[in-house]
Amino acid sequence: LDRGGRIKPCGGAVPPQLMRDFDVPDSVLVNKVDTARIVSPRGHFVDIPVGDGFVGMVDREHFDEWLRARAESMGAERITGTFVSCDRDDAGMLVSFTRGSSRRGTSDRVRTRMLLGADGALSTVARQELPEAAEHGKFVFAYHEIVQSPDDGDPSWAGARCDVHYNGTLSPDFYAWVFPHGETTSIGTGSAHKGFSLRDAVSSLRSREGLEGLDTIRCEGAPIPLKALPSWDNGRDVILAGDAAGVVAPSSGEGIFYAMTSGRFSAQAAIHALATGNPRKLARARRRFLRAHGNVFRVLAMMQWFWYSSDRRREGFVAICEDPDVQRLTFEGYMNKKLVRGNPLAHLRIAVKNVGHLSGVIRA
Repeated sequence: LDRGGRIKPCGGAVPPQLMRDFDVPDSVLVNKVDTARIVSPRGHFVDIPVGDGFVGMVDREHFDEWLRARAESMGAERITGTFVSCDRDDAGMLVSFTRGSSRRGTSDRVRTRMLLGADGALSTVARQELPEAAEHGKFVFAYHEIVQSPDDGDPSWAGARCDVHYNGTLSPDFYAWVFPHGETTSIGTGSAHKGFSLRDAVSSLRSREGLEGLDTIRCEGAPIPLKALPSWDNGRDVILAGDAAGVVAPSSGEGIFYAMTSGRFSAQAAIHALATGNPRKLARARRRFLRAHGNVFRVLAMMQWFWYSSDRRREGFVAICEDPDVQRLTFEGYMNKKLVRGNPLAHLRIAVKNVGHLSGVIRA
């Protein structure tokens, strides 16, 4: 059950590990990025090569539909509509929804043994069925503008490079970005600060990057969760996944890989619970996810808490990114989705530099 015509606001980056884990072909990608440019508040930048590989870019408008169509080809029955509520009788669960692409469609109900809520950061399923867990949600609100990319012949345009800006005027607690998607480009920012104008920040970023004259195709905004919920299931017949479960990486805001991974874990847990008649098996999904990615999330959360707190620290963060060891470990971790056990001396050098910036001995 999914709403018709919905496009998830998203930067669209997918790592090679996602393509391996979920058999995603290159043909689904709209671009391959080979460099990330990290830009400091003072305009100092560091170009970080991806190394052996690439970062794939997808357009959610087409990628999400490709996933749905693949699910249908494997036996899923698709219904276009909007979830309203669920209740139960002696025979089990009844899910109420409105058919069609708007909430004013005709009302309908379907009986199910298990409900998997993958309905976004402000999940209606989570608020209804796991209200205590949903209260722990922590969010950044993101906004981006999809624009027509410059011509390939434009010498000032790097179509295979993602730009990430760490600057308090563009985001006081997150970052701003320019992500090329081939024919189009996503220009956006995010912040949890109420009152901060995301639209003005994106307008400023477009001006800084010389992209203000490009045609704007659409503007989108959505909350992004930055903390996994303390529970993903109700211990009976409901389990969450993706943004609804809060599984977006802190610091980076990366969500597609983690949404799909949590979706797989939650589906497997649901199947196991149904097969055994033991709903406590639903809790395995969250445990599996945190066992695989919890350490990465904790490290990224600490990074965001410290490095994104002031422009002085953002300058230090960009300076640290000049280190080849940092670059290698960062992209190896990103590409393979795990903390890298690298050269101990490299970790020591990075630790010393971090301590230097933390103590003020080293200044950007």
